Amino acid sequence: MIDDPPDKPGPDPGSAGPVSAAPGPARAGDLLATAIAAFGLLAELGETVEDEWTYVTKLVEIGRSRLRAAVPDGSGRASPESAAAIDALAAEAGRITDPHRAIDWLSTFPAVAELVLRGGSAIAPARPPAGGA
Repeated sequence: MIDDPPDKPGPDPGSAGPVSAAPGPARAGDLLATAIAAFGLLAELGETVEDEWTYVTKLVEIGRSRLRAAVPDGSGRASPESAAAIDALAAEAGRITDPHRAIDWLSTFPAVAELVLRGGSAIAPARPPAGGA
C-alpha cells in the first residue's frame, strides 16, 4: 500500500480514539463509536471534492446505516481481537490525506467494519450483573 506523504495535512488519526485504551473488555457500542468516528473523518475529507459531493453524501448515509445495523446491541462485549481490528481500521483511515482515496475508503470501510462487528463470536451478548436482575 502506498502511504500519503507525511507533509500533507489531513484528518487527525487520533481523533477516532482507540477502543483498547480502556481497561477490560470493550463494549460493542464503543467499537461502533470508534468506527463511526473514523468513518466521519473519511467523510469530511471526501466531501471536499465538490464534483463528488452528492455521491459522497450518499455513501456516508448508507455507510453509517450499515455500521449502526451491525451493532444492534451496543452493550454487548467485544473480543480483544475485535477491538484491535477496529483500532487498526480507524488508525489506517486516519492516515488518509487524499480526498479521492477517502472516497474509495467510504465505499469499503463499512464492509470491513461489518466483518469485525458482526464477526459471530467476536461480540458476546450483554450479561446481567451477578446477584440481581
